Amino acid sequence: MKKLTLSLCTLLAVLSCKQNTTNPDALKHEKPASKDYAAHLDSGSGIINNTNSPHVKLKSIDIGDCRWTEGFWAEKWKVAEETMIPHMGEILKGDIGHGYNNFKIAAGLKEGEHKGFWWHDGDFYKWMEAKMYLYGVNKDEKIVEEIDEIISVIAQAQQDDGYLSTPAIIRDDIEPFTNRKYHELYNSGHLLTSACIHYRLTGKTNFLDIAVKHADYLYKLFSPKPDHLKRFGFNQTQIMGLVELYRTTKDKRYLELAEQFINMRGTYKIEDDETTVGYPIGDMVQERVPLREETEAVGHAVLALYYYAGAADVYAETGEKALIDALERLWDNVTNKKMYITGAIGQTHYGRSSRLDKIEEGFIDEYMMPNMTAYNETCANICNSMFNYRMLTLTGDAKHGDIMELVLHNSGLSGISLDGKNYYYSNPLRKIDGALDYEKMNVEFPERQPYLKCFCCPPNLVRTIAKSPGWAYSKSENGIAVNLYGGNELKTTLLDGSPLKLTQKTDYPWDGAVKITVDECKAEAFEVLLRIPSWAKGTQIKVNGTKVAKAQPGTFAKIERQWAEGDEITIDMPMETKFIEGHPRIEEVRNQVALKRGPVVYCIESADLPEKTDITNVYLSSKKQLTPTFRPDFLGGITTLEGNVLIRKDKIGQMYQEVSAPEFESFKTNFIPYYAWSNRGQGEMTVFLPVIWD
Repeated sequence: MKKLTLSLCTLLAVLSCKQNTTNPDALKHEKPASKDYAAHLDSGSGIINNTNSPHVKLKSIDIGDCRWTEGFWAEKWKVAEETMIPHMGEILKGDIGHGYNNFKIAAGLKEGEHKGFWWHDGDFYKWMEAKMYLYGVNKDEKIVEEIDEIISVIAQAQQDDGYLSTPAIIRDDIEPFTNRKYHELYNSGHLLTSACIHYRLTGKTNFLDIAVKHADYLYKLFSPKPDHLKRFGFNQTQIMGLVELYRTTKDKRYLELAEQFINMRGTYKIEDDETTVGYPIGDMVQERVPLREETEAVGHAVLALYYYAGAADVYAETGEKALIDALERLWDNVTNKKMYITGAIGQTHYGRSSRLDKIEEGFIDEYMMPNMTAYNETCANICNSMFNYRMLTLTGDAKHGDIMELVLHNSGLSGISLDGKNYYYSNPLRKIDGALDYEKMNVEFPERQPYLKCFCCPPNLVRTIAKSPGWAYSKSENGIAVNLYGGNELKTTLLDGSPLKLTQKTDYPWDGAVKITVDECKAEAFEVLLRIPSWAKGTQIKVNGTKVAKAQPGTFAKIERQWAEGDEITIDMPMETKFIEGHPRIEEVRNQVALKRGPVVYCIESADLPEKTDITNVYLSSKKQLTPTFRPDFLGGITTLEGNVLIRKDKIGQMYQEVSAPEFESFKTNFIPYYAWSNRGQGEMTVFLPVIWD
């Protein structure tokens, strides 16, 4: 049975907003009936609809403008289309994943109890969003039919006042917005985002109607800033969702509310009260210091990076310098002091912040980077790429594209098996058999799992793969920026409305040679910006065989000229296998190195070593005689690094022991991309290895 009641405190907050005659903004932006908002809708269809955002340097292409055609990302996208997303749908619409069942029960269409965590609605919305990204490229109308059927159920579950979160609708022991642990605003954010994407791709407002009704409810509830609700905005997906809804409907109230959620953080006394029971406080949820004053990434990594991404969206509309300054400062802290070589973030499952607050699934001290117990939640890694994509659009600085690409090729993809059906929640950089008691853990596993009870990561990952074509290019003021490399076709219009068609051919990330052909363009001069990764020293760029432009690693190379059909840009990025060492303060990797080739980080697994070899006894030789070899039929088609390692034969059996010259045995083996590990059964793995310098 649907729950139509509100808690007393929530009801009073709504009534106080309705009676508030001293708030001119509330009166100025009083929302017209839902049937009237359609007249003001923005037709832009970017993943982030920032075409009209005044403080964005690189604008989004429309969903569907780019499609992967061949090579690495085309293959990943195909697996997402044919396996990852349909298989996930079977789970979430069935009794195992039970997400759809919750909506049916809330709608009164099915008997039963709510199952899953409080945030499961949001995970279901992410899957719906992923389905729509597929539709944006393949135009399969069956996808729209399936989603529309789901939308009709969600509409019936939504309460008359706009409230929509299935736990409180179904369960008699939960009142709306009485405790922030129920993650209602997390569910809200993914609802708003998914609804905007659905509208942009279909032109239908059936899902958008639900989102508008819900956003109006949130505005009435939160805009008066009632005291008991001030600490609810901690899992900040609602900021991104509200900004996208503002961009879609042009209703400024949604942008105002998004900014209000930023402004409220860190402005109240940090103490346990009735709204925080059951969830850590303080740095865990980024509420100890206002964002504009913060100097360090703290607390739950997903909450933090969603927060930063939302603030980036707000800055795109307001241009407030204090916001961008804070985001640049926090980016530097994350990237240069708390991020793993794979682009992963969130070093630990349990710990404390530098200000001594209890934290979970998040950041600890600078340079404290354990490998075996590295948490690195898949969601956090994906959030890192989301934040960097936004920063790339705001600043035009290629360094953000580098991190986005790093995550996509490493700590993002490691969260899912090559067949697209099994998942990792955490992504360590080393695994040693018997070192961890998995029976005592809740989201760490010795192998990927067919279902995770906390199912936030899998749909986050597959929606990222599904929307990856939309990240490949951006529109500059008078041209196009190439953000990601992979075989694709682009058919878009520049900001001045002129058509542009490009074809990109490459074996990237296995090979650094890229060819971009101009298939159609305007007669007037325009610019092509090529992101030169920071690792790509010695890159050469040619147009029609003639060397042009300076290729400075870590920047966009700019080529501005009158282009013509048939013009060819060739980019040659030398892909050397490189030894990468950590900062000397990262004690866990002192005197160790990792292997990186292009954007891909490598590891070694037990499967490629003699039987019963301990991964801790494997050493690298500084001679670095490793040969890249593309193996199309191995682990989905990868480039391995073939060469010899040194295996230490004498054993260390005590806590400490006297050492003499160790005995080593040479062994020929393969290193594989980190994202492809754990696809051949259980075994040990490591990214960092000690090195013997000759």
